[in-house]
Amino acid sequence: MMTRTIDLEHLISFASLEVILFLIGMMIIIGLLKDEGFFAWIVALILRIPNLTAKKFVFSISVFSALLACAVDEVTSIIFMVAAILEICDYFEVDPLPFIIISVLATNIGSAATVLGNPIGILIASKAGLTFEDFIFKSFPVAFISLFVVIAVVMFWYRKSMDKLDAHIKEFGSNEMLIKLISIPAEKSLKISLAIFAGTLIVISFHHRLEILWKLDLNTVLLVMPLFSSGIIMIWRRAKARDFIEKDVEWWTLLFFLLLFAQAGTLKYTGATDVLAQRIVGITGHSPHILTGAILWMSTIGSSLLDNVVLVAAFIPIVQGFQSLNLNLQPLWWALLLGGCFGGNITVVGSTANIVALGILEKEKRIHVNFFRWFWIGLTVGVITTCIAWLLLVTLPIYH
Repeated sequence: MMTRTIDLEHLISFASLEVILFLIGMMIIIGLLKDEGFFAWIVALILRIPNLTAKKFVFSISVFSALLACAVDEVTSIIFMVAAILEICDYFEVDPLPFIIISVLATNIGSAATVLGNPIGILIASKAGLTFEDFIFKSFPVAFISLFVVIAVVMFWYRKSMDKLDAHIKEFGSNEMLIKLISIPAEKSLKISLAIFAGTLIVISFHHRLEILWKLDLNTVLLVMPLFSSGIIMIWRRAKARDFIEKDVEWWTLLFFLLLFAQAGTLKYTGATDVLAQRIVGITGHSPHILTGAILWMSTIGSSLLDNVVLVAAFIPIVQGFQSLNLNLQPLWWALLLGGCFGGNITVVGSTANIVALGILEKEKRIHVNFFRWFWIGLTVGVITTCIAWLLLVTLPIYH
């Protein structure tokens, strides 16, 4: 009987209930922002570019896709970016596919920049003891260096599509398009929503300082703040509280994560992941640079074939197993995060954002993307960004 109790305790611990609660809180906050028209409003503001050109358009959707993924999450970001891109491409009568692919590539890169961008970010942060500040100083620079390199790559890759867009901009003019965009005034309820969202981000940004000040365990404020903010939302918008819970919280996704984390915890508890860690070290040797590269490329390739959450959940206990071999885990955690996000760009099934964007495109425009039309640009971007991450991880002292 005692053995069963211990097993259950370990499974609950590894099931990452705190991550699930964090995601519930963030889903409710994002649900409020969607309900108040925040995303349509901000997209309209950003896309009001004077003297619009194809280069300005590609640069703006790339940077905005990455930044929006940092602040909310990759799926929410890409839904609104796809809607904006389709509207603009419809007006100028150009093929939206190249620009949607560009937005998705930037979204996946940006999702690695903060702990909020991708579920694997909060999962790694909770297991590795990483803070929001760690992501800002160590992951954000890698993501945005990679982003600007990728912008140059896609501008060359899709130069013919951009030339066509430039020609149509000159023909149709941009002012009418800007008027056509949705413009939502910042009403009082939207301002309150923005204040709640901004307050949440500010507290999360300084959570480590607050935890030291209040003598709390690491990441306590990080994990609790979204729940606190969602509680305020539920009280303020109590008439819609049920809708937030039923429609905006993706319960089936959370259940999948919960069971997946429990399965990964089972592998660690039985010692299987320690054996795998020893085998990997046996192949790569004890060289930290080679081991970092191995984790980075395995997570990159694995994420291109599987959903990155599945891969990272399986790899986390393996990385933890390296601790018993007296190895520095810091560069390995960043390698796992960056590989998991960057590898998602390689294939159409590598990331949830890819699947969501192409699903909307097929539903709205009946445009089907075959495997290789995505694969060649995805592989190019995936290899380039992973090489950048590898170079920075093994050369810069902040990762060691």
